[in-house]
Amino acid sequence: MDVEVIMQYFVDYGPIAIFIIVLLEYLNLPGFPAGVIMPLAGIWAARGEMNFLFALLITVAAGVSGSVILYGLGRGGGEVFLKRYYKRFPKHEKLVEEKIGYLREKGGVGIFISKLVPMVRTLISIPAGIMKMNFGNYVISSTLGVAVWNFVFVGAGYLFGDAVFQMF
Repeated sequence: MDVEVIMQYFVDYGPIAIFIIVLLEYLNLPGFPAGVIMPLAGIWAARGEMNFLFALLITVAAGVSGSVILYGLGRGGGEVFLKRYYKRFPKHEKLVEEKIGYLREKGGVGIFISKLVPMVRTLISIPAGIMKMNFGNYVISSTLGVAVWNFVFVGAGYLFGDAVFQMF
């Protein structure tokens, strides 16, 4: 999709569009990839359409919201899901249990680090819920990791985005 079309989408729907798209990405649902949307939010801020801090806060709020929803799904029904998953994919049980063990050992630091790793950053919320990690600790660790990740992407768009996108 053309960058100008997405920017027009921002103009038409404002910060709500950014929030929804980033939320969908953190829920692992289809939509625009947040790795594209967050830099565009930074470009939008650089153009004076939105304050940079506000753009960052919107993306962090969306990321944390998606993470909390997945944590809740893991906490509410994750064990039942895992039992079914293990029956279908028995070879995956060891790997999944290792990741849950990593979270038990590392706690909030494990969540923070996981939020900085592509692919893992969105999925780690489910095992955190399954193991019933302390919710306050989870939210703080998750928020810090999401904030760092999103700052890099929104900041890159703010600092370099127009120059990079004009090359294409």
